[in-house]
Amino acid sequence: MVSWSGHIVPFMVTVAIWFIATGLIAWADNRERGTFLKSLIIGGIGGVAGLIAIWVASYSVSVGAVYIAFIGALLVWAWHEIGFLTGAAAGPRRTPCPPEAKGLDRFTQASATVMNHEIALALTALMLISLSWNAPNQIGATVFVLMFGLRLLSKINLFVGVPNSTTEMLPPHLDYLKTYFGPNRMTALLAMSIIAILGVAAWFASLAMAAPMGSAEMVGATLLFALTLLGALEHIFLALPFRDGLLWGWALPKRSGAKIQSNTSI
Repeated sequence: MVSWSGHIVPFMVTVAIWFIATGLIAWADNRERGTFLKSLIIGGIGGVAGLIAIWVASYSVSVGAVYIAFIGALLVWAWHEIGFLTGAAAGPRRTPCPPEAKGLDRFTQASATVMNHEIALALTALMLISLSWNAPNQIGATVFVLMFGLRLLSKINLFVGVPNSTTEMLPPHLDYLKTYFGPNRMTALLAMSIIAILGVAAWFASLAMAAPMGSAEMVGATLLFALTLLGALEHIFLALPFRDGLLWGWALPKRSGAKIQSNTSI
């Protein structure tokens, strides 16, 4: 039986936060570069607050603690996203891919463009896992690891090639990343990625339906289901001619003379 407080509200909360947070991050990272330091400071404060929230909430199994840990994980994730999209924590390589780069050489150079960001995400994931290892509430760590996995999978798909290698929300100072995207094509990897993510979403949905009515377990599983479903949707966007500007155009600056391209946040 579907519960309003245990299923519908957590789902709506996740979608609302996903929509608003994505737009705010896109807005902050597409502003003048002189504003980036302020964005990084605000993001850092939010990230530290998120870490504290996850740690404190991990010792409680109440519904409120689940929401606090969930929001805390998103604050930490937003901190990393701001660091990456402002260019503060991208990678040591910040130049376009040479036309002659192929195979392993191209992969090595592409990895160097995001290396610092991926290492920071991995270390943060390990820290959150260690903080909540024996704690009763592990939603914070689970949310962050889930988002890390979804984002890493999308980057791999973009490198291999997708039908809609979207770039509209990518800030101009990161335009060189587009040269590392694979050709516009449908691949077995993208198809299998979508199926696998939907499978994980279905598993979380089953946990949410089986949990006691109105319990913290029900809310937590629903939050994870909604987040995974949104991850599947973002991968589906890579396969369809969809423009992120249709959803987040309000957050993007008007770029005079710029040609509108297909898009997505990476």
